[in-house]
Amino acid sequence: MQSETNTKSSSKMPEGVDMEISCHPLTMKHVVNLVIAMERFKGSKLESALSSEFDDENFLNVMLDSIVEEEIVIELTSEPPTQSDYSKTLEFDCSLTDGQQKEWVQMQNSMELLGVMLQGGSNHHAVQIRMATYRHLPTDTNAQPVALGIKNSSFFLSCSEEGGKPTLHLETVANKDDLKKISKDSDMVRFLFYRHDQGLDISTFRSVRFPTWFISTAKTNNQPVDMCEQTANRNITFTVQS
Repeated sequence: MQSETNTKSSSKMPEGVDMEISCHPLTMKHVVNLVIAMERFKGSKLESALSSEFDDENFLNVMLDSIVEEEIVIELTSEPPTQSDYSKTLEFDCSLTDGQQKEWVQMQNSMELLGVMLQGGSNHHAVQIRMATYRHLPTDTNAQPVALGIKNSSFFLSCSEEGGKPTLHLETVANKDDLKKISKDSDMVRFLFYRHDQGLDISTFRSVRFPTWFISTAKTNNQPVDMCEQTANRNITFTVQS
């Protein structure tokens, strides 16, 4: 004869309320879920449960409300993972040329870059840029954080306020390891720019510290490379040649 086992699990509720769950077969998962539900039920909805008008539908709503409330608490108390704000990923060498074919030139014994239209055979006067890219969370898919240094030197471009407006500077960084990880709240953010691609190898470079200001060159020759707002009558797009 084939035997059949029917397992029942019951738990004593507060006076006036009894609940019995029957399943076939009973698993440990069912027991755990039942105990959790009963504890929530006792703690939050006892008064309404003792009402003479309490029925199956009321009981189901009580259970669902308890589950939803628990999920909300978990969401509000969870903390985001700790991440470095800007972390260097890679570096490469390139040159930058504006729309008028002016290149960046550093004059001897000067901490200033000029936009110069170089004649044939004198391109070696143009500085080579060592561009470092950074990973930033949350990621902005429309912009790439970068640092711009002069190749084979300790000079890096930075943007800080001077005379009441953002100004481009060429600074010496004694320890380049300081640029490997940069907090968004630190003063080192002045070395970071958002690179926005405008087309094939054409980009703008916007200050991270002053988001409406861009690296730019003047319309005339032999003028300083500086910062400007997008509406200024200056060149803000550059061809990046690796």
